[in-house]
Amino acid sequence: MVKLPSAARVPSAVIAAGGLVGGYGVARWTRKRQLGGVVLAAAGAAAAQRWRRQAGGPVAGALGVAYVAAFAGSHPLAKKVGAWPSVFGVAGAVAALSWAVADRNARR
Repeated sequence: MVKLPSAARVPSAVIAAGGLVGGYGVARWTRKRQLGGVVLAAAGAAAAQRWRRQAGGPVAGALGVAYVAAFAGSHPLAKKVGAWPSVFGVAGAVAALSWAVADRNARR
């Protein structure tokens, strides 16, 4: 039997980046923006909970602002570099920030 890793071992950086990429992918492939928004919001809430537990409320709030800013900033960036490069770029930036501030020193 294969033992899968528990959700507690998934870094918040992966959750946040996955929410940005997954939210866009779901919205694009289903042509239902609201469904993509649900994915984006659910991953953001899960990441925020992890950020709060790992680094405290103020850090979680700042990372939440960064998550929303990345989502908003991906739209004008997409006009310059394309949709997928924009989404991957902002997802990478949020993941790096999340890892540096919350995941790097988190106890597992």
